[in-house]
Amino acid sequence: MLCRDLMDRLSPYLDDELDPVASREVSQHLESCPNCAAAVAKQRELSENLRRDLEYHRAPDLLRERVMSNLRTARRRDGAPSRPAAQPWRWLGAAVAVIAVVGGTWIVARDRGDDATAREAVSGHIRSLMANHLTDVASTDQHTVKPWFNGKLDFSPPVTDFAGADYPLVGGRLDYLQGHSVAALVYMHRKHIINVFVWPVASAHEELGPAVTQRGFHVIQGTHAGMAYWVVSDLNVEELATFARMLAAPSGKP
Repeated sequence: MLCRDLMDRLSPYLDDELDPVASREVSQHLESCPNCAAAVAKQRELSENLRRDLEYHRAPDLLRERVMSNLRTARRRDGAPSRPAAQPWRWLGAAVAVIAVVGGTWIVARDRGDDATAREAVSGHIRSLMANHLTDVASTDQHTVKPWFNGKLDFSPPVTDFAGADYPLVGGRLDYLQGHSVAALVYMHRKHIINVFVWPVASAHEELGPAVTQRGFHVIQGTHAGMAYWVVSDLNVEELATFARMLAAPSGKP
């Protein structure tokens, strides 16, 4: 088993969701790889801290009723038979967003497709840190990083240096998400590494989603000017959101 294979299995391994054979393979790899063992220990510590410190809030009655009303409307529109009002809550977790408050910041879990992409993005972020392969082209000059991708991708990723806002460009590399090659732009803020995965999207819709958390890392997704951006870091949510807004702003300012 390679380190990058373990990163893809790390979350289900820690949650005891792997089958016995796969779980044994991960355990054997951890015995022989100090770097991966350290990553697992760090992830377990993060999980324990979250369980201990995370503040949970019951959804307001108005929000619960609004969600229930939307579910009933959707079922009628789809032609499904009506059911007792309490029934939709059995599958509510798979149908709507789950909301929590962490440190005063609302974190909203997106749909399953976005969750899968977020997991892939976090895996790519972790691999870049563990394998000492953060960049293929190391440069703070956007005019060096952007041309480097020519001929390596079938699109030209936008590259901007935000050193003036204390988010300097570090470099870039090729990565692989959603079954195709993507550009990975690397930035830094107060010694925190930020990976930005970029690829073109057909939709012209502009959006900047809320932060979600995967394996202790924060992920923010957005689309701007025909490009999808997935921003990943262990930087705190507020500062990461500031950086994500700069990416989505044509002027490069929050």
